[in-house]
Amino acid sequence: MLQFLGNIEAKIDAKARVFVPAAFRKILQSSDQSALILRKDIFQNCLVLYPLHVWEEELATLRSRLSRWDKNQQQLFRQFVVDAEHLEMDTNGRILIPKRYLQMMNITSDVTFLGVDNTIEIWTKEALEETLISADSFSDQIQNLMNNKEND
Repeated sequence: MLQFLGNIEAKIDAKARVFVPAAFRKILQSSDQSALILRKDIFQNCLVLYPLHVWEEELATLRSRLSRWDKNQQQLFRQFVVDAEHLEMDTNGRILIPKRYLQMMNITSDVTFLGVDNTIEIWTKEALEETLISADSFSDQIQNLMNNKEND
């Protein structure tokens, strides 16, 4: 099972290419996953890189909960996949981020790669800082979550 962990800064070059961080490349290469799917996150202002098999699992999960015979559910599925983009790492470990994503996310040069379980998120520094909560709030929320789970 793939598991990405880390917070790594990178720069996008003039041709809109960026190196997938070495730690993440190593995980992808060891599991023979050079194909990636890129899409905007549903809830946050970041991009998400899915290894192909993770993307396929996500699609299968979504599809299993939707009816092909319900037009609203079909639209939901369509909207989920409409902005998905198939990417391949080049021999140097770079990916080309399509210009529409750069514009959509307001990415100019510097990005942060975050390993989040079985996906990799790509953030601008400003967008990432806006989503982080204070240390006190984080510890309180973790404490509440874990204490509630233990009581279930």
